[in-house]
Amino acid sequence: MATSIKHYIRELLRIAFPIILGNLGFILIGAGDVLIAGRHSTDTLAAISIAAAITNCIHIFGVGLIASVAPLLSNYRGENKAAKRYFYPTLRFAFILAFVVMLVTLAVIPLIDLLKFEPHLVPMIKQYVFITAFSSFGGYLHVATKDFLQAFEIVMVPNLLTFAGVVLNILLNVILVFGFGPIPSLGVAGLAIASFAVRYFMGIVLLIYCCRIMRFSNYSEPGYYKQLIKIGLPISAAILVEFVTFNSVAVVMGRVAGVYAAAQNLICTLSTASFMVPFAISNAIAVKVGFANGAENYEDLKKYAKVGVIMCIIFMLCCAVVFAGFPKAIVSLFTPDRELIAICVPIIYILAAFLVFDGLQVALSGICKGIKKTSIVLKANFFAYWIVSIPMGLVLAFKFNMGLIGFWIGLFFSAIILCTIMIFLLKRYFKKVRQGIVM
Repeated sequence: MATSIKHYIRELLRIAFPIILGNLGFILIGAGDVLIAGRHSTDTLAAISIAAAITNCIHIFGVGLIASVAPLLSNYRGENKAAKRYFYPTLRFAFILAFVVMLVTLAVIPLIDLLKFEPHLVPMIKQYVFITAFSSFGGYLHVATKDFLQAFEIVMVPNLLTFAGVVLNILLNVILVFGFGPIPSLGVAGLAIASFAVRYFMGIVLLIYCCRIMRFSNYSEPGYYKQLIKIGLPISAAILVEFVTFNSVAVVMGRVAGVYAAAQNLICTLSTASFMVPFAISNAIAVKVGFANGAENYEDLKKYAKVGVIMCIIFMLCCAVVFAGFPKAIVSLFTPDRELIAICVPIIYILAAFLVFDGLQVALSGICKGIKKTSIVLKANFFAYWIVSIPMGLVLAFKFNMGLIGFWIGLFFSAIILCTIMIFLLKRYFKKVRQGIVM
């Protein structure tokens, strides 16, 4: 039995470890933006925090739809279907989404005036959103090719590429934000231009890599798009629910003062940094569970699911201990602003407890993706975040004058509820599997 468990751990880590490296790269890109912006000025950090909160809520919807590629193609592979022929349909799907997202992002810009942010921040917010709108094609190309390769368990090169993106992003940020030689200081615009360049760089390089290692035919099957939407729409909607919740906190508190938006961005950066390992394991769970589901191998499916959940929880417990033990030192790495540090430190303790349940929920989400029951994720996210978290956060923040801490208390309780709902629904599904009702 011990050997068997080691096998499942080894198989999950074989896929997850390169993804962890890639996720680390993404975190370093985001953390680099926060670090450079914070060193430039608190206003710059506040502006990109609000702008990113707006653009993330738009861009993440399409990313969620593309995230259905890996679990769907893993199921196809488990069913012994030819999966490589879906490469060009995957690209077409991604580019259509990118075009729609670009238009929506541009349409949002005039509405920024209506949100009543601090007047001196508004031009910077609009500038960042405008430039970011045109980066959707590069970003979606990268996500689509990366997810396609992940379905075939080709994960090392795509994720190592992200580290090249980290170096390029930091280099461009320093040059464009602070200025270098004849290049003037561009501030917020420099951050947006750097992100634009990095997204296209990673997308184009990965496209070339895919074309070199695989042969593709120009195949088209309408049923593939239907399956992507069927699986991806609940994933996308669930991610959107979560992103709107976290980013709406930055928007709402940003109207009170820019420093609160900056604090929310900083806390979310720390949360996301911790999240990278469980998220990678979740992707591995989705691939291995998806293959087992397609092959109708219930025993492997169950073991990959259980082992993956335990791995995610253990890692997040370790992160929680570190955050709770050194909150001020961790926040001080990102900003010297004493007011910002004073706001963030108390929230770090709540974040530490939140992380454990966040690790559990992302592992459960991976199982749901693998068995193509993504509606479970959507139902749980909607209830936990929009029915519980947002109302509770608003009441605690403004009625009881708890500010940003109030929102994070709401997020903590919503994470507990989210995990409870998903465990209940998954148990009900697997009970039906054992009874032979579904598989």
